[in-house]
Amino acid sequence: MPHPFRPRGAALTVCALMLPALLAGCGGDNRVQDLTRQELVWKDCPAPSEEQGAGPAPSPLPGAGGEWGCATMKAPLDWDDPEGDTIGLALIRARSSGTERERIGSLIFNFGGPGGSGVTTLPAFGEDYARLHTRYDLVSFDPRGVGRSAPVICQDDRRLDARFQQDATPDDAAERAELLDGTRAFNADCEENSGRLLPHVRTTDAARDLDLMRRVLGDERLHYFGISYGTELGGVYAHLFPRKVGRAVFDAAVDPTQTAEQGALGQARGFQLALDNFAEDCVSRAGQCPVGGSAQEVKDRIAGFLKDLDSAPVPGIFPRELTQTAATGGIAQALYSQDFWEFLTDGLEQAYDGDGTILMLLSDSMNGRGENGEYSNLAAANTAVDCADDSTRHTPGDVERSLPEFRAASGLFGDYLAWGMIGCTDWAVPGAAGHPDVSAPGSAPILVIGNTGDPATPYEGARAMARTLGEGVGVELTYRGQGHGAYHSGDACVQGVVHGYLLDGKVPAAGTVCP
Repeated sequence: MPHPFRPRGAALTVCALMLPALLAGCGGDNRVQDLTRQELVWKDCPAPSEEQGAGPAPSPLPGAGGEWGCATMKAPLDWDDPEGDTIGLALIRARSSGTERERIGSLIFNFGGPGGSGVTTLPAFGEDYARLHTRYDLVSFDPRGVGRSAPVICQDDRRLDARFQQDATPDDAAERAELLDGTRAFNADCEENSGRLLPHVRTTDAARDLDLMRRVLGDERLHYFGISYGTELGGVYAHLFPRKVGRAVFDAAVDPTQTAEQGALGQARGFQLALDNFAEDCVSRAGQCPVGGSAQEVKDRIAGFLKDLDSAPVPGIFPRELTQTAATGGIAQALYSQDFWEFLTDGLEQAYDGDGTILMLLSDSMNGRGENGEYSNLAAANTAVDCADDSTRHTPGDVERSLPEFRAASGLFGDYLAWGMIGCTDWAVPGAAGHPDVSAPGSAPILVIGNTGDPATPYEGARAMARTLGEGVGVELTYRGQGHGAYHSGDACVQGVVHGYLLDGKVPAAGTVCP
């Protein structure tokens, strides 16, 4: 899932444009051929590292093929110089539960971010893919810069705590200067601690890693399930290697045609829509909604509470306080899934009584902070990939000029998303492009799913993705629902279409609507 307050971008190198079918990029054929012949050594998976988010080792899936195996794949640090240094990419796999005759191949997952660890996320959702497991090896990975794959490191836990306590919606010149100084300090720390990696974490680099992974796993074509930012990665892969696309699903599709500012503005509208839907749902349930008597009252009370927090935070998780920034992030996190709406209701009710624990836990989840106070490298990797991909560098003046439009889109989230655009200020390496190229003439059909109530990747993005992939390639499926993504909603119609395509090769009619 994409970090909600970071617009997406992507890269296209000159080399990739000239030689889209060659894994080797601009040279180093012999070295790349050697890498394609490497043999992965699969071992029992260890407990996740701090960079992956910590926690216990993954539990086996029920039934045959349920044991998780982990391996490390070598890839060039610099795809434009494959003869140079290599990095290790962490992979996880559960072999297909079906017979070898039934097995189609590997199904590689990317769950979004950018910055999310696939090695920890796939086992967490593994049982949801039981049907797919009957014909595929379930595979995921930590993309370069993430988790155990040469992680980008910026700041330690103490400094990250301070960063996320900072006011991200400045009201005056002093607060604007403090926000800008904090952003510059974070970015300078990223350069100091991970400068060697920063030029090599673009989405085009990850797409080349995917093709190397396909070859090392022994698959003729890439069978792929991308969610959120994972759809952008999948689209860039399809652009670079259209003839190598097998059966692919893009769920919660990113709009590849938008600039960073357009993407942030779309998210402002998307999160506002999700908040509207939450408020309507709360007051429609039997019994009284504990956070407002009408949908408008629910929203007005939230807005008033956030305004009060700007000058008077409430206790959160000691010694930290629930600030306006943390509360906004916590609310956004809860809007990712309708399953979280009850936690949002409880968190608001608790916070109105002076206890910000639940909203702060939600905010911590957004930022990759565990209950032990340790952060994964989600925030660092998210910034690194975004700033390597996106060529725009917004100034405070740019933000201030755009604030009226953002506030019109969302009184609650507008300022937050607008000021989030300065995240690449003074970044160490230039960004690659204004937006990704995902045109993929000659690719096999790709199923593109949009959710009408999606806050983080608004529904319109799916149509733009399907159209940009090209005629006969992008096949749009609409899910009329709530939350980020469609497959994990459990909707039988959506899952039936996905299973029909991935398992049996049945391409649905373009424009199919579920339920």
